[in-house]
Amino acid sequence: MDDRFNTIAGWTLFGGIVALGLSTLSAHYFLADKHERPEKMGYAIAGVEPEGGAAAAAVVEPIANRLAKADAAKGEAIFAKCKACHTIDQGAANGIGPNLWGVVGDARAEGRGGYAFSDSLKSKTGKWDFASLDEWLTNPKKFADGTKMSFAGLSDPMDRANVILYLNSKGSNLPLPAPEAVPAAGAAPAGAAAPVAMVGDAAKGEKVFAKCMACHTIEQGGANGIGPNLYGVAGDAIAEGRGGYAFSDALKAHKGVWDQATLDQWLSGPAKFAQGTKMTFAGLTSAQDRADVIAYLNSKGGKLTLGAAPAAAPAK
Repeated sequence: MDDRFNTIAGWTLFGGIVALGLSTLSAHYFLADKHERPEKMGYAIAGVEPEGGAAAAAVVEPIANRLAKADAAKGEAIFAKCKACHTIDQGAANGIGPNLWGVVGDARAEGRGGYAFSDSLKSKTGKWDFASLDEWLTNPKKFADGTKMSFAGLSDPMDRANVILYLNSKGSNLPLPAPEAVPAAGAAPAGAAAPVAMVGDAAKGEKVFAKCMACHTIEQGGANGIGPNLYGVAGDAIAEGRGGYAFSDALKAHKGVWDQATLDQWLSGPAKFAQGTKMTFAGLTSAQDRADVIAYLNSKGGKLTLGAAPAAAPAK
């Protein structure tokens, strides 16, 4: 009897040891190298912009300026996605959302053939002017928390301007606001001290410019290549002339001249200066390299008054 009991006890103990070993082994397998807390908890959701991200930081042109270059035909094409809920023609019935004929300049959340607006939108008294329509189309739920409008909004500022121009053409035809004067990109605020311009060396700039010659000519009368000929560009109008070169709309939107500050900003990052530019060059990270290139450009028919490069130290 005792031998039988000892045998059972032995097998039970052995089974417990095996189970403990398998548990330890599986823990090591599944944990692998994950002994530490993850650096970032959770996971990203596709299509959701993190708070404070690039989209939040982007500077948007005033609606008046965007309307001045908007296209109602493009707005009509974008509005196609709204037709599941809205009609737009005069006398058409309301759908899931109200008929939008003549909505621009009309009172918010009133009329529209007796449409039952949400209390949250009715609390937003006033008229649908261009600015409030732009805000509404950006994010309806942010504009009126509790709205019945389920559409997430239009993130592209020009898409919103195009749609607003199209809405205005359907029974409103209000005069567009005059574009606002806005500081040039990178311009210092009014009253701020101007930064001290770095003095460039044209001879050094010529060497740096060698990497630009794959796309640009620089001599007077030189033909345009992938990029425009740059003779006399310093001090010249931005995105004009240059032998009829076809500039991008993004660059043509930047009015003014290629002064020293604007050239420096452009050379820092062309795509950042004019998002949508055809210029594929990433830019020059060195401020001195940019100053040297600007001095070289100015030496080739330029009109800018730049500081003189420091004289070379005498040989000893």
